[in-house]
Amino acid sequence: MIYSSELIKGTLKTIVLKLLEDNNRMYGYEITQKVKELTFDKIQITEGALYPTLHVLEEDGLVTTELEYNGKRVRKYYTLSPEGKSKTKEKVSELADFMNTMKFLLDIKTQSA
Repeated sequence: MIYSSELIKGTLKTIVLKLLEDNNRMYGYEITQKVKELTFDKIQITEGALYPTLHVLEEDGLVTTELEYNGKRVRKYYTLSPEGKSKTKEKVSELADFMNTMKFLLDIKTQSA
């Protein structure tokens, strides 16, 4: 089952920030592939969703960018700024609390593996 873009939309900034925290620096396509890999294809981020999110994070001062030239190819790498590092912890904590609240609200029992 692939999760709907509606569910992903509210968590995309947090996902990107956490990936950058864990991987130091990444480029856009690399982010989409890492999310697919880590979620066993349940979350598939489109470029149309990812790049506007990256631009907002950059405008908000949470990520910095660096262009890297490899022959004719140019890659734009994203890295957390110092503010982005502290914001990541806040966003992850907020999302974890939200998920616990949703479990309670929807009366979802924890599933054991």
